[in-house]
Amino acid sequence: MPIETSGLLTGIAIGVLVTWLYFLVWRFRYTAKIRRDAVQRSEAVTAGKVHEQLVAYLPDFPYNPKDVRFLGSPVDLVVFDGLADGRLERIVFIEVKTGGSGLTPRERWIKDVIEAGEVEWEELRVGRLLASKAT
Repeated sequence: MPIETSGLLTGIAIGVLVTWLYFLVWRFRYTAKIRRDAVQRSEAVTAGKVHEQLVAYLPDFPYNPKDVRFLGSPVDLVVFDGLADGRLERIVFIEVKTGGSGLTPRERWIKDVIEAGEVEWEELRVGRLLASKAT
């Protein structure tokens, strides 16, 4: 009977050891995979942000870079088409995308509002606002 118990305990100990080693190997591989994925995503985001700011200076960009203003958020660029030449023709909102990325919900809302013509001009007089706050 004692031989069977010691064999059973030895088998359990070996099983626990093999399971622990398997877990350590799995954790190491999984952690490495997660880190690689995080680095790739970070590189993609960084590359996208660089492209957003440099796209106006690329040879095939259809607008004069002098007419472009970088916003970054909620849209990347606003183009005052023709302003540098003294003949403003239109204002264009541009969202720069790289790879297969699509519009975010906020970007889609902005696109829909612009396409619906719900864009206005408003002039804000700061002096009047300050005067009304003082009273």
